[in-house]
Amino acid sequence: MGWEAWLVCAIVVWLIVALAKEVAPPDLLALTALTVLLLAQVITGTKLLPSTKTAIAEFGNTGLVTVAALFVVVAGLTQTGAMNLFTEPLLGRPRTLLAAQLRLLLPITAISGFLNNTPVVAMFMPIVDDICKKMGFSPSKLFLPMAYAATFGGVCTLIGTSTNLIVNGKLLAAVDANGQPYAPIGFFELSYIGIPCAIAGVAYLIIASRWLLPDRRPPISLSDDPRQYTVEMLVPGGGPLVGKTVEQAGLRHLPGLFLAEIERDGEIMPAVSPRERLLANDRLVFVGILESVVDLRKMRGLTPATDQLFKVDAPETQRCLMEAVVSNRCPMVGKTIREGRFRSTYNAAVLAVARSGRKIAGKIGDIVLQPGDTLLIEAHSDFARQHRNSNDFFLVSHVENSSPPRHNRAWLALGIMVAMVLSASVVGADFLLPAALAAGLVMMATGCCTVPEARQSLDWSVLFVIGATLGIGLAIETSGAGRVIATTLIGMAGTNPWVQLAIVYFLTMVLTELVTNNAAAALMFPLAMETTRALEVNHVPFVIAVMIGASAGFATPFGYQTNMMVYGPGGYRFWDYVRFGVPLDILMMVVTIAMAPFIWPFH
Repeated sequence: MGWEAWLVCAIVVWLIVALAKEVAPPDLLALTALTVLLLAQVITGTKLLPSTKTAIAEFGNTGLVTVAALFVVVAGLTQTGAMNLFTEPLLGRPRTLLAAQLRLLLPITAISGFLNNTPVVAMFMPIVDDICKKMGFSPSKLFLPMAYAATFGGVCTLIGTSTNLIVNGKLLAAVDANGQPYAPIGFFELSYIGIPCAIAGVAYLIIASRWLLPDRRPPISLSDDPRQYTVEMLVPGGGPLVGKTVEQAGLRHLPGLFLAEIERDGEIMPAVSPRERLLANDRLVFVGILESVVDLRKMRGLTPATDQLFKVDAPETQRCLMEAVVSNRCPMVGKTIREGRFRSTYNAAVLAVARSGRKIAGKIGDIVLQPGDTLLIEAHSDFARQHRNSNDFFLVSHVENSSPPRHNRAWLALGIMVAMVLSASVVGADFLLPAALAAGLVMMATGCCTVPEARQSLDWSVLFVIGATLGIGLAIETSGAGRVIATTLIGMAGTNPWVQLAIVYFLTMVLTELVTNNAAAALMFPLAMETTRALEVNHVPFVIAVMIGASAGFATPFGYQTNMMVYGPGGYRFWDYVRFGVPLDILMMVVTIAMAPFIWPFH
């Protein structure tokens, strides 16, 4: 290897060690590594390393831009509550972590066999987050298994991942020793190996996650919030909750929130039973913390009991929730919210009131305001700016991710997502990027999400890490380091086809952990085919090994873009991937190497 290749290897080793020791955030470390390669001046003007322009161009990689576009699509699904339309019947409300994993991992594995796993993970991320909050599960126990399960499904069919299509395309372009073209890999031919790998992988995730994944939770629990809001919600007639029991409606065991009473036809029903059935026009009184009240506001089948929302002079897409603390100079002090004409005065509707951590009796409009009361209000997004320095309030602050849900656009958002997925599936994996971009634009154009919400949905740290590691991976590929190491190890393996097959799989897997899966497959495919010609053995086991090995990148956060997508939401660290992913890498390798030669014999 030339000194350029040695430099690349040294930078990669430094990056892995720095990530493992958590010396800085992952995006900063990855960008630092890429910057060093650019500053070394070995990049420009040589055939060994890509030019600076080519390396930086990886930030425009189709996979990276696709992930960014999918963030916007997911924002549209989240803001309209569309995902709940089919996930609630599918996932329900699991009481145990095992039940949650089974209900989550099995459908994701099956779906990913026919859909690209990147949008599958993107779509299920807010659902997993919601399950963790409502059921009190640690996010670290679900996010990474979800990402890995999507990978399992991808190796079960030819269209499960773009890597399979790339390898199959290279196979169709190749010819054997007699100049004859090779037969393509069948649509379900991968299933002979992929399904056993998926079964073994899901079993591993369920069993090993108990010990190998951390039980990492936010440092502050939801129940630690001292503010206890009193909020009234109405069950509208014809809504999805009419006729359901309190438990079936998901209104029991809410985190940091409890149903205090139901008002029905002028009668108060305290100590509500979980078996009590909800009727049209029931007025539900909840007491709980801010985050759960915000989630309650977004629930399908419930609307705020106040009629003042309809009179707020602001489009629904421009509203959000805010907290305002009443000052002793506020003209509303000593008056009820209705008497003070709060909506007319401030063009805002009061949804809930918190006072010294206790429940406030009476309807929201009949509450007499006192200095220090904290109001949860829905108003135009400019309300905070207009009243930040007002004498009427001590403090005014935005509540994050609190835009009113647009349930009337839920089916539209779901239709946009289905159209995106179907078009990418029919046309091909290469069409996923334009389909995702179009879906994101349509989401904004139809009001499923606003432009500011779309901007806020972009996780820039994830995008920077993916872009930087793609540039580093390109350096590994074009410096010759990967090819030299692979050729040397394959040459040392002798003439035993089992050993050669294991080496091909192992090298493909290692390269996938360091570069992109498509780059690893492109690099290893010609080496694998050269090996089969030299050994005069059947090429299919080696092609299958490249396909599966290029997707089985479980031991590092940058082994696959979906691994990095769950890095932050799951609260993971670099060693979590190593500890949990290395045994899974070995398991996938053992299953593939043990079964492939029996399904497709060497001779």
